[in-house]
Amino acid sequence: MNEILQFLNDNKPFYIATTEDGVPHLRPFGFSMVYEGKIFFCTSNTKAVFKQLSANPHCEICTTAADSSWLRLCGKAVFVDDITAKKKALEVAPRLVNVYQTAENPIFEIFYLAEPKAAISKAGQAPRIIEL
Repeated sequence: MNEILQFLNDNKPFYIATTEDGVPHLRPFGFSMVYEGKIFFCTSNTKAVFKQLSANPHCEICTTAADSSWLRLCGKAVFVDDITAKKKALEVAPRLVNVYQTAENPIFEIFYLAEPKAAISKAGQAPRIIEL
């Protein structure tokens, strides 16, 4: 888990792919944390990504490192209304306070990936599966 978090933190932005009506959508993200053994992300419930993940929670995250290796992480987004996790997110990434002000902000949403699968790959090499 920590290896995945480190890869995401070292290689921002990372990109989250979702679908809506069978059409793929990709956007950059910058926040991730491990909390209670799960990798969490956050967004606003006013954004299309929240609507898309609520309708179809399957998503994939990808980012590339300077050495041309890349991470692919997929799973099912599970939104949680956990004020303690939200407070932890604001502590881990104080820049989020500029966006959400407090953990109680009604638009502030956090989610983790259920059934996560991850691999780190590099051109010409077989992907290295990361056990989560």
